[in-house]
Amino acid sequence: MNQSEKATTLAQHPLAGTRMTGAEMIIQVLADEGVDLIFGYSGGAILPTYDAVFRYNSENQAADGSEPMPLIVPANEQGAGFMAAGYARASGKVGVVMVTSGPGATNTVTPVRDCMADSTPIVVICGQVPTQAIGTDAFQEAPVSSCLGPCSKHTFLVTDPDRLETTIRTAFEIARSGRPGPVVVDLPKDVQNWTGEFRGEGLLPVPGYRQRMVRIRDNRLGEEGCKSFFDMLEASRRPLIYAGGGVINGDAAETLREFSDTFHIPVTTTLMGIGAVDTGSDLSLSMLGMHGAACANYAVEDCDFLIAIGARFDDRVAGVPSKFAPSARHIAQFDIDPSEIGKVKSVDWSHVGCLNEDLGILTAWGKRHGKQPDFSDWHGEIRDLKTRYGMNFDRESDQIQPYEVIEAINEIADGNAVISTGVGQHQMWAAQYFDFREPRLWLTSGSMGTMGFGLPAAIGAQFARPDRLVIDVDGDASIRMNLGELETATTYGLPIKIVVLNNYGDGMVKQWQKLYYKGRMSASDKSLRKKDFIKAAEADGFEFAKRLDRKEDVASVIREWIEYPGPAFLEVIIDPDAGVYPMVGPGLTYDQMITGDFIPSRDQTTQEEEIDSSSMF
Repeated sequence: MNQSEKATTLAQHPLAGTRMTGAEMIIQVLADEGVDLIFGYSGGAILPTYDAVFRYNSENQAADGSEPMPLIVPANEQGAGFMAAGYARASGKVGVVMVTSGPGATNTVTPVRDCMADSTPIVVICGQVPTQAIGTDAFQEAPVSSCLGPCSKHTFLVTDPDRLETTIRTAFEIARSGRPGPVVVDLPKDVQNWTGEFRGEGLLPVPGYRQRMVRIRDNRLGEEGCKSFFDMLEASRRPLIYAGGGVINGDAAETLREFSDTFHIPVTTTLMGIGAVDTGSDLSLSMLGMHGAACANYAVEDCDFLIAIGARFDDRVAGVPSKFAPSARHIAQFDIDPSEIGKVKSVDWSHVGCLNEDLGILTAWGKRHGKQPDFSDWHGEIRDLKTRYGMNFDRESDQIQPYEVIEAINEIADGNAVISTGVGQHQMWAAQYFDFREPRLWLTSGSMGTMGFGLPAAIGAQFARPDRLVIDVDGDASIRMNLGELETATTYGLPIKIVVLNNYGDGMVKQWQKLYYKGRMSASDKSLRKKDFIKAAEADGFEFAKRLDRKEDVASVIREWIEYPGPAFLEVIIDPDAGVYPMVGPGLTYDQMITGDFIPSRDQTTQEEEIDSSSMF
């Protein structure tokens, strides 16, 4: 189809030429973009658009009474942002948030930044005071562009109503294309109330951005690039794939698995890359990094060819970039973002493009040229690393260990549940001990590390995947951040399962304070707090709300909790001194990894090394 034919087709929108208010145009564009759910909280400056949603749903209601674009109302706007993020990550679609001006908009700053840091596509539609009142400190006015602009992929302020329709479409284009991210649209109330002609087509002129996207899409891996890559692969004896969240964002998990299986290359993933390969696969080493599996970190130490795919060598993986993968004679890097190439770690080979297409091209080239390198000795080493340095803990303890709780859940879920988490020790335990058969089953705040992410993200994910078991693994400190969303889960009858691993405090902070601050528990010990989580859950409508505090009841209570047909809440009183191991301290290398008392270490003497207590948290 040429451009003129495409333009003619687009102009044939059934509602083209219809007179609509700005608010009605917004909702029609959302419908055209495939939006089937909106998360948000109302208020004066966004009321015209909220009313348009109500009327659209009323006019387009299905025979069974279901609405085409239901509004999901959280306890607050931050919850809405994280629900949209959970929805986006679990579905692969763009999540939508709709909030009012002022505090409504500023309450989305944290989820917007979180989505930017983890490359999650959402569109945030904010109400704003009328155009003529902007800059006068009007009631509930906030400088949205100034507040959210630095945190988002792009921010629009719509002051020309003739550009409203194209702006909303362009917001979705930018959010989902290239490296995904959050886009914010600031909408003055008078623009929402304006009446004009709906065109049913068109985008804003953003030629620079589109040219970059075209260059990336058209930059397919060629003959020379494939040959030079396979020259390095055939020269290696211990290749290792280091896969990040870009694999999942780029819908390239299946292609990565085919590439790994075809050429027999082991894979380790970042926190955000979990699910890119089946964690139960023989070639999977699970997660690497600060709290990665010891076997994965030792494999990074030993590999002679590191292949970074959709990963960015961040500080939780490459704390000392110059000493990361010290035995690698070559490093290759695939990414969709050219700014990531060589940003942290110099590489010998790189390609900027769409991962799914380029990995497919590389695999086909290797098959076509009969490339079948023999890495059987390396596979034997990998098996030995996994056996010798696998995850383990004190299985004889009289107290409930968090690891055994996750193992008990994992035995039932079998790698097929959607798992969301808050941030802290429970997050790392979940990453270490759960299995994941597919991508988009693991939802966590990676780069921002935002406490309070888990519960609202699980709610968004349950809307996105109603057919899946959705579990929020949370901590007693993290869940407090958005505890009000318990009511959201029961209001909408969502069968999510929430488990709070209660160690009476900020567990990860306490672990650092024990290691580096001589045990001074400054503001982290919450053993004197009065929160009764069971009563809180019951007050918010959970008919299943139990506390598990006896080790012998772990298996039976967890099964009862998971099999309960509706929303279910479980608090587990765990060993308050349980730690997250392995651990690579800040400023240290993998050969200085602390493995704890129950995971062997290659060199136990390095575990006694002290580090400067002023090191970055």
